[in-house]
Amino acid sequence: MGENLELIQELALLYGVKILMALVIFVIGKWLVKKIAGIIEKTMSKNNVDPAIRNFVGSLVYWALLIFVSITALGQLGIQTASFVAIVGAAGLAVGLALQGSLANFAAGVLILIFRPFRVGDFIEIAGVSGVVQSIQIFTTELNSPDNKKIIVPNGGVISRNITNYSANDTRRVDLIFGVGYGDDIDAAKAVLEKVVADNAQVLSDPAPTIAVVELADSSVNMVCRPWVKSADYWAAYFEITEAAKKALDNAGISIPFPQRDLYLHNVENTAGELTK
Repeated sequence: MGENLELIQELALLYGVKILMALVIFVIGKWLVKKIAGIIEKTMSKNNVDPAIRNFVGSLVYWALLIFVSITALGQLGIQTASFVAIVGAAGLAVGLALQGSLANFAAGVLILIFRPFRVGDFIEIAGVSGVVQSIQIFTTELNSPDNKKIIVPNGGVISRNITNYSANDTRRVDLIFGVGYGDDIDAAKAVLEKVVADNAQVLSDPAPTIAVVELADSSVNMVCRPWVKSADYWAAYFEITEAAKKALDNAGISIPFPQRDLYLHNVENTAGELTK
């Protein structure tokens, strides 16, 4: 009986110390992990990183380090942790393969939020679609099309293709082409277009508008009209100048050629009828 009591005391002393050390490692390690995750989130917050990214990265760091602390605490108890590490590694590989596409979209979302090729409210063209950016999520980017349709684009498709941001710059150039007849006075047509542009309040004086002959086409002399406007005024200026130019050219007696086809009818004798007589 005394020998058994001594054995129990020895085992309790031996494993009690190990259990105590494991608890100390786990408690202190968990505290350090929480501090590290908090420092990372604060650093990203100072750099104006998106809140969704901050929370996700903070949680990812926290749980990854906590798993490491837990494995270290188990090792202090004398438990072979190699199998645990292998299981965690295999599980991570399986999850990574299963979520390969989602992880690619997540990585692309992180890059978008870090490098900011566009922001919420910008009018952009991505992955073959265009619209106003409504939100930038971790996995997708949401647009609102000009005809009020909601478009959801995976972030992987955004990063892998060209991005056209129409709102990135303060000004844009309106590119218009007007065709006049070969028999019309080019200088008079240019004067009409110059007045139309000058009368439009949305057109900027700097840079100066460009009005010039660009092409001698099959049935018309094509002239470019390229005024500069603020990006927000682009479509309003486009429509207004197009309408005003048509009216002004008509009032000046300058023709705007359009495709047409002449049809000639000839009387053909009914030779077949004569042969039957």
